Parts: sequence; C-alpha cells; structure tokens
Amino acid sequence: MKLCQDPLAMAEIGRFNSLIVLRSTPQGLYLDGGEHGDILLPKRYVPADLEEGTAMAVFVMRDSEDRLVATTETPIAMVGEVSALKVVSVHPTVGAFLDWGLAKDLLLPFREQSGRVREGDWVVVKICLDPKSDRIIASTRWNRVLDAGTHDFRRGQAVSIMMVDASPLGWNVLIHQKHLGLLYADEVPADVRPGTRLKGYIKQVRSDGKLDITLKPDRGARVVSFRNRILMALEEQDGFLALNDQSSPEAIRAAFGISKKVFKQTLGSLYKERVIRMEDDGIHLVRD
Repeated sequence: MKLCQDPLAMAEIGRFNSLIVLRSTPQGLYLDGGEHGDILLPKRYVPADLEEGTAMAVFVMRDSEDRLVATTETPIAMVGEVSALKVVSVHPTVGAFLDWGLAKDLLLPFREQSGRVREGDWVVVKICLDPKSDRIIASTRWNRVLDAGTHDFRRGQAVSIMMVDASPLGWNVLIHQKHLGLLYADEVPADVRPGTRLKGYIKQVRSDGKLDITLKPDRGARVVSFRNRILMALEEQDGFLALNDQSSPEAIRAAFGISKKVFKQTLGSLYKERVIRMEDDGIHLVRD
C-alpha cells in the first residue's frame, strides 16, 4: 500500500502560498485558505503594519492538533522534494523527528523508514503528504520518486548530484532528484555525508540505462566533439581558419563557443594525428 503521496497540483499544504489577510485577532492573522477555510498565522510571525486585504507569502502546514496554520519560516525542503535532514530525536512508538528548519520538527514514521535511524544521523528523505492524516511527513523510501522512464543523458554531460548512501562499490547518488547513479569509491571525497551536493559528470550510460558518475570533466569526450566541429569548419573554409593557439580567448569563443584551453587541447590532438598544421596565419587542413 502506498503510504506517501504527492499533493495535487493545486494543493497548498507543504508549500508556499500567496494568501490574502482577512482579519486580525489577538492570536494573529487569519488568511484566506480557499477551500481549506481560514488559516491562522500566529502572532509571532505577523509583520508590522500589515493591513487587511494584503497578500503575503506563507508556508502552510498542520499543527499538533491537526489545524492548518501558516508560518513565514522557510523549511529546508517542501512537499515533493528530496533532501537530507538530521535526526534530532527518536520516539519509541511513533518514529524519528527531523530538523527541517521549522520550529516544529518533521516526523519520519517507522513505516516510512527503509532502515532504522538514530539520533544524530543524516538521512535522505522525500517530503510528502500522508493520505491518511493529510499531515506533512518524511519518507526514506525516496526511491519511489525515481524516474523509471528513459533519459537522454550523454557521456560527459554535467549534472547536479546528491550523495545518498554508501554501497560496496562507492556511493549511490541522486541525479537531478530523479535518477539514480553510482560514484565509484576511488572518487568519493573524504568529507561527504548523505545530502552532500556536488557537480558531477556522466561517466558512462550502461546498456541497461544505469548511470556511472565521475567528478572529473570527461575531457576525452569533449575533445572528440570539438575535433569534429573544427574539422567541419576547416572543410567549409577551404581548409583554412584564421585562428591558432595564439588567438585570443574572445576570438575562439566567438568562433566555436569553447574556452581557449579546450581549443588548444583539440588542436594538439589534431596536430599529433597530422590532420592539421599550424602556421602563424592560422590552421591549415592537411589533405591526402
């Protein structure tokens, strides 16, 4: 049975909303929650000189008595997002409580734990709504958010990754919060923990669609790509380009959209293959 679900497109709980101030009371402001009715913004969050009819951005959640309340505080992650949060306490019958940047800690129920967690642990969770209580909860069963469909990643492509957990081969990483990849042990930095975000590159797309990740730019793949572009340009210009390794970075970027460093690497590869010769006036294509 699915215990954790995403909100509908128009759901307000667990997200920031622009709500209209209806009235002021000693307890705080009541905001127009639409189909959810009036929502209280407690007095401690009320800005000074706020008038009725004004729209304000608030995060909507449920309090300990299941009433909808608003806050101007910003959580570390909102409903539908995956993030790493720290376990601040564990209740023996309810589950773990996580620090997500709000005054009220976030519940990670036992039923939503893929493995037992302890106080002080960092855990990667998905923030979601419990369909039974309509409360915001966390789930370590975040693998249910993975995109099982096809992807168009290519070797050498830069991607954002989040460290998830250690495996026998290295670390599992989450790519763009949707796809699972593997960063091998020989490249894992010493100071990472679950939730550490890094810039990575697609090292390999396996035949089964699984992804290997590296932290190093795939220079070999880039050189092959730029090699073909330079050769095509030479063919179009009758075998000559008025550029060489002494050209300005601006001229190189204007011609090919690449850095001077990559340009020189590519020229070096072509020169070693005796495909080009470099003269003071530019690059000449060596024809058979």
